[in-house]
Amino acid sequence: MENKPSARIITLGCRLNHADSALLAGRLQSAGYTLTDDSSADAELIIVNCCAVTQEAETKSRKMIARLRRLHPGARIIAAGCAAEADPVPLLNAGADKILTNPGKKEPFADVCGVKSSTLTSDNFRENAFSSFPFRTRAFIKVQEGCDNFCTYCIVPKLRGPSRSREFNECIADCRKSIENGIPEIVLTGVNTGNYCDGGHSLRDLVCAVSGIEGNFRIRFSSTEPHPGDLTLPQLIADNSRLCRFLHVSMQHGSDNILRKMGRRYSAEEFAAYVDAARKLVPDIHIGTDFIVGFPGETEKDFTDALELLKKINFANIHGFAYSPRPGTPAAKMAGRPAPQAVRERMDELLRAADESAKKFALSQCGKTLPVIFEQLDRRSGKLTGWSDNYLEVTADPQNIKRGEIVKIKANGENLRLLNDNA
Repeated sequence: MENKPSARIITLGCRLNHADSALLAGRLQSAGYTLTDDSSADAELIIVNCCAVTQEAETKSRKMIARLRRLHPGARIIAAGCAAEADPVPLLNAGADKILTNPGKKEPFADVCGVKSSTLTSDNFRENAFSSFPFRTRAFIKVQEGCDNFCTYCIVPKLRGPSRSREFNECIADCRKSIENGIPEIVLTGVNTGNYCDGGHSLRDLVCAVSGIEGNFRIRFSSTEPHPGDLTLPQLIADNSRLCRFLHVSMQHGSDNILRKMGRRYSAEEFAAYVDAARKLVPDIHIGTDFIVGFPGETEKDFTDALELLKKINFANIHGFAYSPRPGTPAAKMAGRPAPQAVRERMDELLRAADESAKKFALSQCGKTLPVIFEQLDRRSGKLTGWSDNYLEVTADPQNIKRGEIVKIKANGENLRLLNDNA
């Protein structure tokens, strides 16, 4: 029997990158490759799906390529994704043999897998491939791509192109395949999932179609851009029992002065009102956000006002980032960046507030029964770990619990990992 060539895919960055990697995995399997997730295995082909949302992410991508080249000198290493799109030269210098841009991940690359993969129009696209998740209990299904917002700090529109949606029936077919393969959680993914629209089909239509597929599974939305006057997403979650009580909505800042400089299209008050309305529609919803510290022009008062608002809103999680200038964006030329020491101090304050906020949300769930999917065994503690629909990490003794199934668990201070230092 002929041995199949082996391939490994390493994914850095956002959920959309994970969805792109799943499509790459499907194409490679169709081309006859065997996939491995063993870091010690000498795979013949290694694809690193890179990130470029910050300078730190680009640096991490470059270091990953260099490390893989040292560990696997005989492998063919391909750098893919946003960092490859932004500046391929450092990745090639680090040891990559080939660059695969974001469009290149969709177009034919016969020397990699020989499978034609995408057709694209200005309005929508097809992948002509199914996603594959050989080592996961969540399916990141790509339904949308690109962004039209052009926030002053963000390079994503340049790297991902304009907003467009994946063909409706192909989205459903990709979800169906994962569900039939026993995946218990479908994550609908894009740069801005809320913008989904194909051939008159809205995101509500897509959710209704996917939720009608037979099986024991749930659906989660990935990160979305806020539209404070539009409660479509929380209303969808309220109306559909398959949808996870979870929204990650990027606020980015809590000062109107900085929001204007960023090119965001809402005020801090409007964003806070949106969160309040979402919580009224969906009790116990996990609402997370992203926040940038040290944006050009950020004064101490801007930061203090924003921090007070963050504490008042009480997000279930906050992803904090120090501002990183992206070449080619308007913000990269703006004056008035805070001193590095001030940024570090503000980041420390933000991280403390984020930790307190996350623990408050976890405490609010104690005594409540949560639907949990247990994913892996923690060898140190001997316990299974998994995630509730409202995105709390839960632990349990492995007896009588099956991995990869939705299990009802009563939350308490011992099994909520965030509240249990011994977990």
